[in-house]
Amino acid sequence: MRYFAVDVFTERLFGGNPAGICLLDSWPGDALLQGIAAENNLSETAFLVKQDGYWDLRWFSPKMEVDLCGHATMGSAYVLFNFVERDAQELSFKTASGALSVTRGEGGMLWMDFPARTAEPVPAYLSLTEAFGAVPDETYRSADLLLVFNDEETVEGLSPDFATLRKVKEEASMPSDNFGVIATAPGRESDFVSRFFAPNLGVDEDPVTGRAHCVLTPYWSARLGKKSLTARQLSARRGQLWCEDCGERVRIGGKVQLYLSGAIEISS
Repeated sequence: MRYFAVDVFTERLFGGNPAGICLLDSWPGDALLQGIAAENNLSETAFLVKQDGYWDLRWFSPKMEVDLCGHATMGSAYVLFNFVERDAQELSFKTASGALSVTRGEGGMLWMDFPARTAEPVPAYLSLTEAFGAVPDETYRSADLLLVFNDEETVEGLSPDFATLRKVKEEASMPSDNFGVIATAPGRESDFVSRFFAPNLGVDEDPVTGRAHCVLTPYWSARLGKKSLTARQLSARRGQLWCEDCGERVRIGGKVQLYLSGAIEISS
């Protein structure tokens, strides 16, 4: 099985969000896919099978399959553009979240076309304020939960109690473990900043999160009155993203660095 490891949403190696990319000839059983993802122990491992005119794409955290993943999609496109479909300018993917695409941009940029996710205001959940030790100014719910704070320093300084944070699933009546908590604020050197926590998904803190920007982009676009936005994710690895609000869709841009190429050996 051809395997690549890439760092996504970064201009430097060892920054951004690492993803594993596996190229398959056909789909094996889900237990094998989950086993590989657990062995990789990255926030997500992507698996791809070529179909007629598109790529079938699935993502697994170390714990479970997820319904949408940005950085592993961009990482998959980078691998295909550079090692498989070198002349392509756009790649199409069939996923659990519908049709997605990635196009080449200038200067090594890649641009993803993703669904926008509108967030609705909800009361502050007690388990969230207890876990973070801070009360957000606003709380919203989409496929993920969104907490809005006043300033970048507050978001950067958050140190959640993950055992308490896991309890929000019951309080917020989230239908499964496939969700995360986004913390965001206006940025000093970008339009906005964020962090993403998903302990129920098996990822305490995700370094840089494309799917979170499906929620963040429409929120900050409406708040700031602009369609094109710059974003930074404030994990220890840091990440840089460019976002465009396109109504029902969002465009998310970034760069990718190759770390490793090789093969995963699976005994028969």
